[in-house]
Amino acid sequence: MSADDPLRVRGLRKTFGELVALDDVSLDVERGTTSVLLGPSGSGKSTLLRCLNLLEKPDGGTIDLGEGPIEVGGRLTATRVREIRSRSTMVFQQFNLFPHLTALGNVTLAPRENRGQTRQAADQRGRELLEKVGLADKADSYPDRLSGGQQQRVAIARALAMDPDFLLFDEPTSALDPELAAEVVAVLAELAAEQRTLVVVTHSLAFAKQVANRVLFLEDGKVLQDGTPEEFFSSEDTRLRRFREVISSV
Repeated sequence: MSADDPLRVRGLRKTFGELVALDDVSLDVERGTTSVLLGPSGSGKSTLLRCLNLLEKPDGGTIDLGEGPIEVGGRLTATRVREIRSRSTMVFQQFNLFPHLTALGNVTLAPRENRGQTRQAADQRGRELLEKVGLADKADSYPDRLSGGQQQRVAIARALAMDPDFLLFDEPTSALDPELAAEVVAVLAELAAEQRTLVVVTHSLAFAKQVANRVLFLEDGKVLQDGTPEEFFSSEDTRLRRFREVISSV
């Protein structure tokens, strides 16, 4: 993948029994942009995010990383799966830090185990990333000694340590109170300003308005609107207006 190649998704489908979670979803994620996925609970946002790096295996569709479309609904070789997963890292709602490792240990584990970095190189990079997210003084702290916002920032540093093409965020502030959520949003805004490629599932209209280059609104597994934040927030579509009103009143 070159520096300019988008991530292209075509016809993505995913079902869970009788539930159609994703129904022929297509999108392009341009490099250096922030795409925000909005929609009601159960609309397919998180499923779409998890399908982008095959944490959930789609039932059909293609993913193109810049070298031609890959059919992801059939049998995939382990090499293909690793190829797709290696291009992105995901940050979850619940942090998922290893409790027996320090902040630095959490950040450096994957580069050492999966990329073969030496401990010295991984530690140096890990400390740089912890400083980047405002936690230089917490390198030796264990997760149970960190606030929720600090744990999520460690999780972001851990994702950055793998130097991914795409950073995927699944409601990264939903488990945090407003003050701690603001700490995480500030880090995301900084990453967006650096023109890193972000795909963010969120319920935050403020984040979508202030940070996103693109907003996709999903409902019932379909993309109902795909456009700029200005188009989303100015739309007179009845469904979009109702969603904005409900979210703004919470």
